[in-house]
Amino acid sequence: MIRYVWFDLGYTLVKTNREEVYLQTLQGLGVTKTLNEITLAYHLADKLFMREFQGVLGKDSRSYMPWYIGVLNYYLQLSLPIEEVLEIHRTMLKERATGWRAFPYSKPTLRYLKELGYGIGLISNWNNTARDVLRRNQLDEELDVIVISSELELEKPDPAIFVHALQKAGVTAEESLYVGDNYYDDYIGSSQVGMSCLLINPYGKRGIEELSYGQVISGVHELPAYLGHPAKREELSESGVGGPSHVEN
Repeated sequence: MIRYVWFDLGYTLVKTNREEVYLQTLQGLGVTKTLNEITLAYHLADKLFMREFQGVLGKDSRSYMPWYIGVLNYYLQLSLPIEEVLEIHRTMLKERATGWRAFPYSKPTLRYLKELGYGIGLISNWNNTARDVLRRNQLDEELDVIVISSELELEKPDPAIFVHALQKAGVTAEESLYVGDNYYDDYIGSSQVGMSCLLINPYGKRGIEELSYGQVISGVHELPAYLGHPAKREELSESGVGGPSHVEN
């Protein structure tokens, strides 16, 4: 029986406005793409990097951004000079707020799960800004246990970070469910210690076609129903739950 739910952070509970910024970047180059096209391209680029270059997205973006932009433009069917794109993109990033912000449904869902009696925890690969991200989004108020890779010098999918979290919370793996968006960090890591894992993928199986994985959800707002509880319609609808909107983990 599940009595403790653990969460990833990036693109599980929080996101940036990178899609909107890239839309402006392309407009600066005279290129017209819709926000939905850009959002899907980011999703596919993320999944490719998670599969083929595991761990890279959690590192300093300067080390992989030219490479990532090339993949992003491939999915957008664009042939653009990478250096020019990067220069305009850096300018846009400076001009626009790009900090991590919670999905509208994240805090209400965590609060509802707590009301239902679940323990709530975080296990995240993140640098020393993680607690500030949680505090600014008031997510720390809903978390019983917070485990951050940079504080332990352990990273998912190393099973040791999951064992540490379980010991800190005083629960067993069999009583726990892990929720994240990266199969290779989240599912592989949590399953090694016997945790169940639920994968977030806003486009169904798109981008993860190589996986023989079971049920996925589009966002954490679907978690109460997955656990067998009715959704709190009034809270989640007010929070703007809608279609896909989706790198640090």
